[in-house]
Amino acid sequence: MPTVAAARIKLDQALRTAKARRAPALKIIHGYGSTGKGGAIGRDVRQYLGTKVRSGQLQGFVGGEDFSPFDSTARKLVEACPTLTKDRDYTRGNHGITMVLL
Repeated sequence: MPTVAAARIKLDQALRTAKARRAPALKIIHGYGSTGKGGAIGRDVRQYLGTKVRSGQLQGFVGGEDFSPFDSTARKLVEACPTLTKDRDYTRGNHGITMVLL
């Protein structure tokens, strides 16, 4: 189990790699934590992505629990990458993932 700091380093690397490859989106699997209230890594991922969105470095992100056609950011993700409708977590309400619109 990685620390929050180690997970942040991996997240930065994944974001850089995805942008370099000109990927339209990125799926981050951070897990939900063992407490039943969400884990520290998932909270940190979403807080960090929020700063990236506010600074204009990312277009947006959506938590797995909202990754469905009913969420505006999820719809933008699917517009940018239509194959995401085939992702096993689409409409599943998975709190352990976050989808990023690069």
